[in-house]
Amino acid sequence: MQKSEVEAALAEKLNITKTAARDLLNVILDQITLEMSRGQRVSLPGFGVFEVRAHGPRTGRHPQTGEPIEIPAGHNAHFKPGKGLKDAVSG
Repeated sequence: MQKSEVEAALAEKLNITKTAARDLLNVILDQITLEMSRGQRVSLPGFGVFEVRAHGPRTGRHPQTGEPIEIPAGHNAHFKPGKGLKDAVSG
C-alpha cells in the first residue's frame, strides 16, 4: 500500500477531502519523525512502538574489494509491532 492509498482510505473513512487526509497523515508522520529525531519513543497501543536504537561500531567488508572497513557507531529507527498488529497479521 502506498501513501496515496492510505490518504484515500483516510478521506473515505473520515468523510474528508483527499487534501485534508494528506495533511492529516503528514502531521502524524512529521510528529513521529520529530519525536524520534529527539531520541523519544512513540507508542501507539495495539499497533506498535517506534524507537531509536543505538548500535556500536563494527567491522564490515567492502562489497567490491572484500577489504575490512570500520563502520562507525550510530542510531537506527526501529519499529516493534504491538499485540494487535501481530494478531491481525498472523490471522
